[in-house]
Amino acid sequence: MLIRPAEQELPDHEVDTLVIAPDSILRLIPFSALHDGERFLIEKYALVTIPAITLTAPEKVSVGENADALLGGLSKGERPLPNILKELEDIRAITGGRVLLNEDFTIERLKDEFRSRAYSKVLMATHGEFGSTPDQTFLQTYDGKLTMDQIEELVSIGRFRGQHTDLLTLSACRTAQGDERAALGLAGVAVKAGVRSVVATLWSVADEAASVIVTEFYRQLETGVSKAGALQSAQRKLIAHPRFHHPAYWSPFLLIGNWM
Repeated sequence: MLIRPAEQELPDHEVDTLVIAPDSILRLIPFSALHDGERFLIEKYALVTIPAITLTAPEKVSVGENADALLGGLSKGERPLPNILKELEDIRAITGGRVLLNEDFTIERLKDEFRSRAYSKVLMATHGEFGSTPDQTFLQTYDGKLTMDQIEELVSIGRFRGQHTDLLTLSACRTAQGDERAALGLAGVAVKAGVRSVVATLWSVADEAASVIVTEFYRQLETGVSKAGALQSAQRKLIAHPRFHHPAYWSPFLLIGNWM
């Protein structure tokens, strides 16, 4: 109903990426899991979700030679996430950069890092909630909750130096269940702060599956493909995985914002 009416025209224009600006209840739909009777949509096209075309810069930009990656995570706590240790280790091997793990993953340490360096890629692997309002949205740190206002403050530091955060990846987090504004509300905060692209999930995902898909996403990025193409490849990898082939594991991952 949603894709087929336009799909016959896509091959003539060599379309490989679909840019979707959903409204109302469609904001809760993982378009990657739509199925035509033979294949999932993500097996045919890379996908990106945007709040509005006017809020999205489609071009690919250089992040500068001195830009770095910041990888933060919390594997301890009431709900431990043991696979975060391997996830951060594997991604650091791919991208380089600095790791803030557990006791080092504090609000003050994050502020110090953003003040001292330019980070083009930021990964936060921790529990979190993404609601439709700022006070319902936070990431869990070792010493408390990192609010959206604080995230905006962090990434704005680089923006004022003329160095934007190109990609913010939120792993092992979840949007507020049933809240159709949550994921795109997060994108709005990120866009306002100067982040060009966000990877987040529509619902909570097992941390092992999240580790596999996020690590593959970063591995694909290093090959020079677009962010949308990198996430597509990572989701295809889970589709072929004997344990994680069900859409519950891979379809909640959304790329929001710039897809290049």
